[in-house]
Amino acid sequence: MLVTLGLAATSEAVYKEMLADPQSGVSDICARLSLSETAVRTALDELADLELLRASRDVPGTMRAVSPEVGLQLILRRQEEDLLRRQQELARSKAAAARAVAEYADLRPNTTVDNTERLVGLDAIQSKLEVLGREVSRECLSVMPGGAQSQASLDASRPLDQDAMNRGVSLLTLYQDSVRNDPATLAYARWMAQEGGLIRTSPVLPPRMLVLDREVAFVPVDPANTKLGALCTREPGIVATMTALFEQAWHNAVPLGADRTEAPETGLTPGEKELLSLLAGGLTDEAAGKRLGLSLRTVRRQMAALMERLGASSRFEAGLKAAQRGWL
Repeated sequence: MLVTLGLAATSEAVYKEMLADPQSGVSDICARLSLSETAVRTALDELADLELLRASRDVPGTMRAVSPEVGLQLILRRQEEDLLRRQQELARSKAAAARAVAEYADLRPNTTVDNTERLVGLDAIQSKLEVLGREVSRECLSVMPGGAQSQASLDASRPLDQDAMNRGVSLLTLYQDSVRNDPATLAYARWMAQEGGLIRTSPVLPPRMLVLDREVAFVPVDPANTKLGALCTREPGIVATMTALFEQAWHNAVPLGADRTEAPETGLTPGEKELLSLLAGGLTDEAAGKRLGLSLRTVRRQMAALMERLGASSRFEAGLKAAQRGWL
Protein backbone atom coordinates (compact mmCIF):
# COMPACT_ATOMS: atom_id res chain seq x y z
CA MET A 1 0.00 0.00 0.00
CA LEU A 2 2.84 2.40 0.84
CA VAL A 3 5.06 1.35 -2.06
CA THR A 4 3.87 4.41 -4.02
CA LEU A 5 5.33 6.54 -1.24
CA GLY A 6 8.74 4.93 -1.67
CA LEU A 7 8.43 2.40 1.14
CA ALA A 8 9.55 -1.18 0.47
CA ALA A 9 7.10 -3.98 1.29
CA THR A 10 9.31 -5.37 4.06
CA SER A 11 9.71 -1.92 5.60
CA GLU A 12 5.95 -1.38 5.47
CA ALA A 13 5.37 -4.71 7.27
CA VAL A 14 7.88 -3.78 9.99
CA TYR A 15 6.28 -0.34 10.35
CA LYS A 16 2.82 -1.87 10.80
CA GLU A 17 4.20 -4.32 13.36
CA MET A 18 5.75 -1.52 15.41
CA LEU A 19 2.51 0.48 15.27
CA ALA A 20 0.55 -2.56 16.47
CA ASP A 21 3.01 -3.39 19.26
CA PRO A 22 5.21 -0.43 20.23
CA GLN A 23 7.13 -2.64 22.69
CA SER A 24 8.29 -5.07 20.00
CA GLY A 25 12.03 -5.61 19.74
CA VAL A 26 14.01 -6.78 16.73
CA SER A 27 13.77 -10.44 17.74
CA ASP A 28 10.00 -10.15 18.23
CA ILE A 29 9.52 -8.64 14.79
CA CYS A 30 11.77 -11.29 13.22
CA ALA A 31 9.68 -14.05 14.77
CA ARG A 32 6.27 -12.63 13.91
CA LEU A 33 7.18 -11.69 10.30
CA SER A 34 9.49 -14.67 9.66
CA LEU A 35 12.29 -12.32 8.61
CA SER A 36 16.01 -12.46 9.23
CA GLU A 37 17.59 -9.99 11.62
CA THR A 38 19.47 -8.39 8.69
CA ALA A 39 16.21 -7.83 6.78
CA VAL A 40 14.54 -6.26 9.80
CA ARG A 41 17.44 -3.98 10.59
CA THR A 42 17.60 -2.89 6.93
CA ALA A 43 13.88 -2.07 7.13
CA LEU A 44 14.44 -0.12 10.36
CA ASP A 45 17.20 1.89 8.66
CA GLU A 46 14.85 2.75 5.80
CA LEU A 47 12.08 3.76 8.21
CA ALA A 48 14.51 5.95 10.12
CA ASP A 49 15.70 7.61 6.89
CA LEU A 50 12.07 8.39 6.04
CA GLU A 51 11.56 9.74 9.57
CA LEU A 52 8.87 7.11 10.31
CA LEU A 53 10.90 6.11 13.36
CA ARG A 54 12.11 8.34 16.16
CA ALA A 55 14.03 7.84 19.36
CA SER A 56 11.84 6.68 22.23
CA ARG A 57 11.71 8.90 25.29
CA ASP A 58 10.20 6.15 27.41
CA VAL A 59 12.88 3.55 26.64
CA PRO A 60 16.17 5.28 25.80
CA GLY A 61 18.22 3.55 23.11
CA THR A 62 15.14 2.21 21.28
CA MET A 63 12.98 3.56 18.50
CA ARG A 64 9.25 4.20 18.29
CA ALA A 65 7.02 4.31 15.22
CA VAL A 66 5.73 7.75 14.25
CA SER A 67 1.96 7.90 13.77
CA PRO A 68 0.85 7.56 10.12
CA GLU A 69 -0.86 10.96 10.24
CA VAL A 70 2.47 12.66 10.95
CA GLY A 71 4.93 10.32 9.23
CA LEU A 72 3.13 9.89 5.94
CA GLN A 73 2.51 13.62 5.69
CA LEU A 74 6.26 14.16 6.07
CA ILE A 75 6.91 11.73 3.22
CA LEU A 76 4.33 13.44 1.02
CA ARG A 77 5.79 16.85 1.77
CA ARG A 78 9.29 15.70 0.84
CA GLN A 79 7.97 14.19 -2.38
CA GLU A 80 6.19 17.43 -3.21
CA GLU A 81 9.38 19.39 -2.55
CA ASP A 82 11.35 16.98 -4.71
CA LEU A 83 8.77 17.26 -7.48
CA LEU A 84 8.91 21.05 -7.31
CA ARG A 85 12.70 20.95 -7.50
CA ARG A 86 12.59 18.66 -10.56
CA GLN A 87 9.98 20.90 -12.19
CA GLN A 88 12.25 23.90 -11.64
CA GLU A 89 15.20 22.00 -13.09
CA LEU A 90 13.07 21.00 -16.07
CA ALA A 91 12.03 24.62 -16.59
CA ARG A 92 15.67 25.72 -16.51
CA SER A 93 16.61 22.95 -18.94
CA LYS A 94 13.83 24.00 -21.31
CA ALA A 95 14.97 27.62 -21.14
CA ALA A 96 18.58 26.59 -21.82
CA ALA A 97 17.47 24.42 -24.74
CA ALA A 98 15.44 27.31 -26.18
CA ARG A 99 18.45 29.62 -25.95
CA ALA A 100 20.68 27.03 -27.60
CA VAL A 101 18.19 26.50 -30.44
CA ALA A 102 17.95 30.26 -30.99
CA GLU A 103 21.73 30.61 -30.96
CA TYR A 104 22.50 27.67 -33.20
CA ALA A 105 19.72 28.52 -35.62
CA ASP A 106 21.86 31.44 -36.76
CA LEU A 107 24.77 29.09 -37.34
CA ARG A 108 23.12 26.58 -39.61
CA PRO A 109 25.46 25.87 -42.51
CA ASN A 110 24.76 27.14 -45.99
CA THR A 111 22.21 29.67 -44.77
CA THR A 112 21.94 32.47 -47.32
CA VAL A 113 20.49 35.88 -46.51
CA ASP A 114 20.77 38.93 -48.77
CA ASN A 115 23.57 37.54 -50.95
CA THR A 116 25.54 36.42 -47.88
CA GLU A 117 26.04 32.77 -46.99
CA ARG A 118 27.10 31.53 -43.55
CA LEU A 119 29.47 28.57 -43.73
CA VAL A 120 29.92 26.63 -40.50
CA GLY A 121 33.11 24.66 -39.98
CA LEU A 122 36.26 24.11 -42.02
CA ASP A 123 34.68 21.43 -44.23
CA ALA A 124 31.91 23.80 -45.35
CA ILE A 125 34.47 26.52 -46.09
CA GLN A 126 36.70 24.16 -48.04
CA SER A 127 33.77 22.84 -50.07
CA LYS A 128 32.69 26.36 -50.99
CA LEU A 129 36.22 27.38 -51.93
CA GLU A 130 36.55 24.34 -54.17
CA VAL A 131 33.40 25.39 -56.05
CA LEU A 132 34.30 29.08 -56.33
CA GLY A 133 37.94 28.27 -57.04
CA ARG A 134 36.91 26.69 -60.33
CA GLU A 135 34.84 29.75 -61.19
CA VAL A 136 37.41 32.48 -60.49
CA SER A 137 38.82 33.76 -63.76
CA ARG A 138 40.83 36.93 -63.17
CA GLU A 139 42.11 37.67 -59.70
CA CYS A 140 42.32 36.34 -56.15
CA LEU A 141 43.24 38.70 -53.28
CA SER A 142 44.20 37.07 -49.97
CA VAL A 143 45.15 38.39 -46.54
CA MET A 144 46.74 35.74 -44.32
CA PRO A 145 47.55 37.25 -40.90
CA GLY A 146 49.00 35.42 -37.95
CA GLY A 147 52.45 34.55 -39.23
CA ALA A 148 52.82 30.78 -39.50
CA GLN A 149 49.93 29.04 -41.24
CA SER A 150 48.89 25.55 -40.20
CA GLN A 151 50.10 22.65 -42.31
CA ALA A 152 46.48 21.58 -42.83
CA SER A 153 45.65 25.01 -44.25
CA LEU A 154 48.65 24.94 -46.57
CA ASP A 155 47.81 21.44 -47.80
CA ALA A 156 44.20 22.42 -48.48
CA SER A 157 45.23 25.59 -50.35
CA ARG A 158 47.90 24.12 -52.63
CA PRO A 159 45.66 22.33 -55.19
CA LEU A 160 43.32 25.34 -55.40
CA ASP A 161 46.19 27.78 -55.86
CA GLN A 162 47.92 25.53 -58.38
CA ASP A 163 44.78 25.17 -60.47
CA ALA A 164 44.09 28.92 -60.41
CA MET A 165 47.64 29.83 -61.47
CA ASN A 166 47.55 27.20 -64.22
CA ARG A 167 44.47 28.97 -65.60
CA GLY A 168 46.20 32.34 -65.55
CA VAL A 169 44.46 33.75 -62.49
CA SER A 170 46.48 36.47 -60.71
CA LEU A 171 47.09 35.53 -57.06
CA LEU A 172 48.01 38.41 -54.77
CA THR A 173 48.70 37.28 -51.21
CA LEU A 174 49.63 39.27 -48.10
CA TYR A 175 51.48 37.61 -45.24
CA GLN A 176 52.89 39.12 -42.08
CA ASP A 177 56.63 39.76 -41.87
CA SER A 178 56.87 37.07 -39.20
CA VAL A 179 56.08 34.43 -41.82
CA ARG A 180 59.79 34.54 -42.63
CA ASN A 181 60.38 32.77 -39.31
CA ASP A 182 58.25 29.73 -40.22
CA PRO A 183 59.97 27.38 -42.70
CA ALA A 184 56.77 25.66 -43.90
CA THR A 185 54.82 28.85 -44.60
CA LEU A 186 57.85 30.57 -46.10
CA ALA A 187 58.44 27.61 -48.41
CA TYR A 188 54.81 27.74 -49.51
CA ALA A 189 55.01 31.48 -50.19
CA ARG A 190 58.18 30.98 -52.23
CA TRP A 191 56.53 28.17 -54.19
CA MET A 192 53.64 30.48 -55.05
CA ALA A 193 56.05 33.20 -56.15
CA GLN A 194 57.91 30.74 -58.39
CA GLU A 195 54.60 29.69 -59.95
CA GLY A 196 53.70 33.29 -60.78
CA GLY A 197 51.90 34.44 -57.65
CA LEU A 198 52.61 37.85 -56.13
CA ILE A 199 53.54 37.77 -52.45
CA ARG A 200 54.06 40.70 -50.10
CA THR A 201 54.58 41.00 -46.36
CA SER A 202 53.80 43.63 -43.75
CA PRO A 203 54.29 43.90 -39.97
CA VAL A 204 50.55 44.27 -39.35
CA LEU A 205 47.68 43.14 -41.57
CA PRO A 206 43.90 43.55 -41.69
CA PRO A 207 41.80 40.56 -40.59
CA ARG A 208 41.86 37.43 -42.73
CA MET A 209 39.97 37.84 -46.00
CA LEU A 210 39.67 36.48 -49.51
CA VAL A 211 38.29 38.39 -52.52
CA LEU A 212 37.61 36.58 -55.81
CA ASP A 213 37.34 38.54 -59.07
CA ARG A 214 36.26 41.54 -56.93
CA GLU A 215 32.80 39.97 -56.88
CA VAL A 216 32.87 37.51 -53.96
CA ALA A 217 34.44 37.99 -50.53
CA PHE A 218 35.16 35.66 -47.62
CA VAL A 219 35.68 36.75 -44.01
CA PRO A 220 35.80 34.58 -40.87
CA VAL A 221 32.78 34.61 -38.56
CA ASP A 222 35.22 35.12 -35.69
CA PRO A 223 38.70 36.42 -36.67
CA ALA A 224 40.08 34.98 -33.41
CA ASN A 225 38.86 31.48 -34.28
CA THR A 226 38.63 30.85 -38.00
CA LYS A 227 37.55 27.24 -37.42
CA LEU A 228 34.05 28.42 -36.47
CA GLY A 229 33.16 29.32 -40.02
CA ALA A 230 33.05 32.11 -42.56
CA LEU A 231 30.74 34.52 -44.32
CA CYS A 232 30.70 34.42 -48.10
CA THR A 233 29.14 37.57 -49.56
CA ARG A 234 28.40 39.02 -52.97
CA GLU A 235 27.12 42.34 -51.64
CA PRO A 236 28.83 44.94 -53.90
CA GLY A 237 29.34 47.48 -51.10
CA ILE A 238 30.99 44.98 -48.79
CA VAL A 239 33.17 43.49 -51.54
CA ALA A 240 34.29 46.95 -52.66
CA THR A 241 35.20 47.97 -49.10
CA MET A 242 37.23 44.81 -48.56
CA THR A 243 38.99 45.26 -51.89
CA ALA A 244 39.94 48.83 -50.97
CA LEU A 245 41.25 47.63 -47.61
CA PHE A 246 43.35 44.99 -49.35
CA GLU A 247 44.79 47.52 -51.82
CA GLN A 248 45.79 49.87 -49.00
CA ALA A 249 47.56 47.06 -47.13
CA TRP A 250 49.19 45.86 -50.38
CA HIS A 251 50.53 49.35 -51.08
CA ASN A 252 52.22 49.47 -47.64
CA ALA A 253 53.69 45.98 -47.88
CA VAL A 254 56.98 44.87 -49.48
CA PRO A 255 57.65 41.95 -51.84
CA LEU A 256 58.63 38.66 -50.27
CA GLY A 257 62.41 38.49 -49.94
CA ALA A 258 62.92 42.25 -49.96
CA ASP A 259 64.83 43.65 -47.01
CA ARG A 260 62.96 45.80 -44.56
CA THR A 261 65.03 48.99 -44.67
CA GLU A 262 65.48 51.01 -41.53
CA ALA A 263 63.98 54.48 -41.43
CA PRO A 264 66.95 56.90 -41.59
CA GLU A 265 65.47 59.25 -39.00
CA THR A 266 64.90 56.53 -36.36
CA GLY A 267 66.96 53.52 -37.36
CA LEU A 268 63.87 51.36 -36.80
CA THR A 269 62.46 48.76 -39.12
CA PRO A 270 58.69 48.98 -39.75
CA GLY A 271 58.23 45.93 -37.54
CA GLU A 272 60.15 47.47 -34.64
CA LYS A 273 58.23 50.72 -34.95
CA GLU A 274 54.93 48.85 -35.00
CA LEU A 275 55.91 46.87 -31.91
CA LEU A 276 56.78 50.05 -30.04
CA SER A 277 53.49 51.63 -31.07
CA LEU A 278 51.45 48.63 -29.95
CA LEU A 279 53.16 48.37 -26.56
CA ALA A 280 52.99 52.14 -26.03
CA GLY A 281 49.29 51.88 -26.79
CA GLY A 282 48.81 49.61 -23.81
CA LEU A 283 48.86 46.17 -25.43
CA THR A 284 50.46 43.34 -23.51
CA ASP A 285 53.40 41.41 -24.95
CA GLU A 286 51.06 38.54 -25.79
CA ALA A 287 48.47 40.76 -27.51
CA ALA A 288 51.18 42.58 -29.48
CA GLY A 289 52.61 39.24 -30.54
CA LYS A 290 49.23 38.12 -31.88
CA ARG A 291 48.85 41.34 -33.88
CA LEU A 292 52.31 40.93 -35.36
CA GLY A 293 52.22 37.16 -35.74
CA LEU A 294 55.20 36.82 -33.40
CA SER A 295 55.82 34.47 -30.51
CA LEU A 296 55.85 35.88 -26.99
CA ARG A 297 59.54 35.06 -26.75
CA THR A 298 60.33 37.02 -29.93
CA VAL A 299 58.33 40.04 -28.75
CA ARG A 300 60.20 40.14 -25.45
CA ARG A 301 63.55 39.70 -27.15
CA GLN A 302 62.86 42.54 -29.59
CA MET A 303 61.54 44.80 -26.84
CA ALA A 304 64.62 44.14 -24.71
CA ALA A 305 66.82 45.16 -27.64
CA LEU A 306 64.80 48.34 -28.17
CA MET A 307 65.01 49.24 -24.48
CA GLU A 308 68.77 48.77 -24.63
CA ARG A 309 69.02 51.09 -27.65
CA LEU A 310 66.91 53.67 -25.85
CA GLY A 311 68.88 53.31 -22.62
CA ALA A 312 65.63 52.64 -20.78
CA SER A 313 65.24 50.46 -17.69
CA SER A 314 61.46 50.06 -17.91
CA ARG A 315 58.69 49.90 -20.49
CA PHE A 316 57.33 53.22 -19.27
CA GLU A 317 60.70 54.92 -19.65
CA ALA A 318 61.14 53.33 -23.07
CA GLY A 319 57.81 54.77 -24.19
CA LEU A 320 58.76 58.26 -22.97
CA LYS A 321 62.18 58.19 -24.63
CA ALA A 322 60.77 56.81 -27.88
CA ALA A 323 58.22 59.61 -27.97
CA GLN A 324 60.93 62.21 -27.21
CA ARG A 325 63.01 60.91 -30.10
CA GLY A 326 60.06 61.00 -32.46
CA TRP A 327 59.97 57.23 -32.85
CA LEU A 328 56.22 57.08 -32.13
